[in-house]
Amino acid sequence: MAIGEIVGVAPGTTFASRRELYDAGVHRQLQAGIVGSATTGAEPIVLSGGYVDDEDYGSEVIYTGHGGRNPLTGRQIADQTFIRQNQALVTSCLQGLPVRVVRGAEHRSSHSPATGYQYDGLYRVESYWHSVGRDGFSICRFRLVSENELATRGAESTPVRVATTVLRVVRDTALSKRVKHIHEFCCQVCGTRLECEGGWYAEAAHIRPLGSPHNGPDTLDNILCLCPNHHVLFDNGGFTIDDDLTLVGIEGRLVASHDHPISRENLSYHRSISGMGGSSRRE
Repeated sequence: MAIGEIVGVAPGTTFASRRELYDAGVHRQLQAGIVGSATTGAEPIVLSGGYVDDEDYGSEVIYTGHGGRNPLTGRQIADQTFIRQNQALVTSCLQGLPVRVVRGAEHRSSHSPATGYQYDGLYRVESYWHSVGRDGFSICRFRLVSENELATRGAESTPVRVATTVLRVVRDTALSKRVKHIHEFCCQVCGTRLECEGGWYAEAAHIRPLGSPHNGPDTLDNILCLCPNHHVLFDNGGFTIDDDLTLVGIEGRLVASHDHPISRENLSYHRSISGMGGSSRRE
């Protein structure tokens, strides 16, 4: 079990083969793209061109999970689920664990090496969800962002940091503040209002997540006022919301307000990914 950096292996180090990756301890499998377990998280992933739905933007990767692929044709022939190696990446997301990213020459990307394999540093799994892939089957998708990129964002935005189980970045916008004030900082699911030393506390959750590939809007009708517990559950597939605001997955109904419209289109989008999780940015 080796989460994080491997001593003596710097980002940019190249390897001629999978065997060299294995011998260096960077990727402890000769074939699998994901190494890890559901309980401890993922150690590394390899981008090797095996899945047509992978997207590589350098500091950000949209990675396709394991399973359902015909090894002879490379085509997807069955749905993927969040079990085994895929669950390992889910654990990495929920626990904020770093994942080593390796790119192979067969991975069609300008960020891939010309030959062999290249270790490209640590990434964080920012979100995960379900979608229909190019071959028409349901696939597990993971959005990974490099630690260098996350550090740059943090330096530019100077966000407040709040200590939870995992240290998370917290941003507060005018829209999120407005939603919280409309509901007087009460969770729209359970009605809880947290009183802290500095005042009331709640979190703004985007129904359709911001950023690629979800591209949700930062608008009033795409934001909910939630307590931390229900924010985490909403982000990660614990429950979703029907068009009539009935909660799906847990008992109850979302508390509504005439001053706070809710987009049914975005609720529908969240339902499409909620079975596998997803992530809206905490604010």
